[in-house]
Amino acid sequence: MSSPSVRRVMPIIRSEALEESRDFYGLLGFEEVMNHGWIMTLASPSTPAAQISVMTSDKTAPVTPDASIEVDDVDAAYAAMRESGAEIVHPLRDEEWGVRRFFVRDPNGRVINVLSHR
Repeated sequence: MSSPSVRRVMPIIRSEALEESRDFYGLLGFEEVMNHGWIMTLASPSTPAAQISVMTSDKTAPVTPDASIEVDDVDAAYAAMRESGAEIVHPLRDEEWGVRRFFVRDPNGRVINVLSHR
């Protein structure tokens, strides 16, 4: 089985201060590219894959992840994680905003949101 290819890695900061965070990271050159009210993603205009998300809490999952990793084949990533025995924290599912994702716990206890855009 071949490993999926990583497209981007994005830290997630848990915060109630979305607007203040947008302003703060704006000083470093980030611009808002997505805002669902509970999660906001900021990206670099010159390097769009350089992103950071700020989240109050995940509204469609039981836990707020620590980071997101976008891969080219989320189904293959899910199969590899299940086969390895890794703890699946949130099952593979399609979300209404156009991603297919699952959460897995890494060896350090961090929850990773693994996704692909549909």
